[in-house]
Formats: sequence, C-alpha cells, structure tokens
Amino acid sequence: MTTLYLTEPRSVVQKDGDTLVVKIPANKENGADARSVRVPLMKVDQVVVMGDSTVTTPALLALLDQNADVCFCNYWGRFQGRLAPMVSKNVFVRTAQFRAHLDYPARVRLAARFVRGKLHNQRTFLLRGSRSTEDQEVRRAADQIGELIGKVDHLEIDEGGSLDPARPQFQSALGSLHGFEGAGASAFFSGFSRLLKEEWGFYKRVRRPPTDPVNALLSYGYTLLLNNVLSAVSVAGFDPYVGYLHSEGYGKPALALDLMEEMRTPVVDSVVSTVINKQILKRTDFQEQFGVVHLSDKGRKTFLQQFEARLNTEIVHPVFGYKATYRRCLELQARLLAKFLTGELPEYRPFQVR
Repeated sequence: MTTLYLTEPRSVVQKDGDTLVVKIPANKENGADARSVRVPLMKVDQVVVMGDSTVTTPALLALLDQNADVCFCNYWGRFQGRLAPMVSKNVFVRTAQFRAHLDYPARVRLAARFVRGKLHNQRTFLLRGSRSTEDQEVRRAADQIGELIGKVDHLEIDEGGSLDPARPQFQSALGSLHGFEGAGASAFFSGFSRLLKEEWGFYKRVRRPPTDPVNALLSYGYTLLLNNVLSAVSVAGFDPYVGYLHSEGYGKPALALDLMEEMRTPVVDSVVSTVINKQILKRTDFQEQFGVVHLSDKGRKTFLQQFEARLNTEIVHPVFGYKATYRRCLELQARLLAKFLTGELPEYRPFQVR
C-alpha cells in the first residue's frame, strides 16, 4: 500500500474501473504537455492533495470504501483538513481511551512513555552520527538526552493528583514531562545541526515560519508524518483528538501528535539528514519569500520520493521482533496502545530503535 501525492496544479483524479486516473493539464510555464497517470486503486491507502487539485466524487467514494483517507494541504504542505472513512465501531477502545485521559496518573504514565520513546530515538540518532564524525559536541548532546531519559524513568507521579486547570503546569508531573521533552529537543537539534555536512543556516528549530531550508524540510516532513499517524490511530479505533502528552484543543489531533513523537527521528529527521548530506536536495530546490523558506516544485517531489521510500523501508519491529515497514509500524504502535488501554497488555512499549 502507498500514498498518492497530488502535487501538480489543477490536476484531476477520476475513477475508471479499478483504477485512479490522474489527469494533469498542460503547463505553459515549463512547456509540459497534458498527460494522464493511471494508479491501481487497490494499492492506494491514502491520498494527499496539495494545492488546487481535485478528486471527483466517484473517486472519493471508492477510496472511502476501501478505508483510504484523503488529506488536504495547502501548496506549501500545511495540513488543512482530512476526509476519513466511517469511524471504527470499536467503542471499547474509545471508552478506554477517554477513561485513561481523565485519570491523571494514568495519563502521565502514558505521556512518559511517549516522551521516553522520543528521547531514546533522538539519542540513538546522535550516537550513530557521532561515531562517524567524532564530534564531541554531538556526543555531549546525546549525553544530555540520556540524563533526561533517566529523569523520565524516575518521574514521581502523584497518585492522588487530578487534572486541575488551576494547578500551575510547571509544578505538575505532566508539566515536568513537557520540560524534559523541550530540553531534549534543544539538545537534539544542537547536535543534529553539527551532523549536517554543509552549512545551511540551521542553528535551532524554527517552526512558524521556517526561516532556512532545514527547518522547511523538518516542518514539511512532520506534516506528512502526522497525516500518516492520523490514519493509523483512526484504523485502530481511536478518537485522534483525545491524547495524553498533548493537551486537548479545538481541531488539535492530540493522540496523533502523541504517537508521532516516537517516529519523528526514525522517519523525518533521518530523511532530512539523508537528502542534505547526500546532496539529493540542493539550495536551488528552495525558494525564499519575505524571509520564509519553502521547497520548490522540483524539491517537493524529490523529498516526497525520499519520504515514501523511508516509510516503505523494512526494519525489525523492536517489540514484535518481525520485519515491518515504518508505515506498518505506525499502525502497530496504535494497536499496541489500544491493547494496553483495553487491558490486553500490561504496559505500552514505545517504538525505540536499536
């Protein structure tokens, strides 16, 4: 199964039997002729619409019928909305999800697992990079993250605590986890910048708007990853808007953001490092407007190819011990969480690369 990305302006997707036909109009600016691309419907589990492309109603219904969802992003890759199949009928998963969300100690324990998984994968990435560069600053950043992992593991949770909005966040266990995560991100990106083989103007994480090519790639990659995690949590029967580490908010997919934390570095950070260090993307693949940096059309297509290749890469799953693609691992983690919440497993084990 794969994701169909619609990046060509004004393209139209139609259904023709068991096939999706993508009709791409002529482009006078670059002299490209009109053309059509045929994609077997059965191979598509997600469509990502970028910009002003159109998916016809018969094509939408066919996609929904096979449990594929359609994500809508603007031209620059910012998530705008999602059309998903009918909500899973497994009400027991959602009931358990809500119960744990309202139980403060249970919520903190789960949040700690997500943070630990993220920190572990960041530290592993830096340690691998430090072996080839012998950069002591990278090693120091990895050691800082290691200390934060110890703090997460020994976090004291007030069993009588409640999720009181009046309680100062910095004094709560959940607030401490947010602090550990933030400190870990600062240390990680400090080391990450030193592993890039060229000077790209990246010194720290800048989200909105991205001010350099590396931040533009990270933001774009995280948006793509979130689309995939949203699909995984929906397939597993969850409400994606009720989470544990991330606070609830109108239109904020908190649970998808929770599960995404463990996968940021193995998927997105790894791809960004690869396309830069192997010169798969060059400076000419980026555009700057009013101090905001974005990928060009050509650069976007190249990055999407690398991102999809990463999702389709097989690894040995750290919990199950058998081979699975990173795309499949997203769903497996969601199902592990569901089994833990419904009492089928004694604990939730985060995705931690070896």
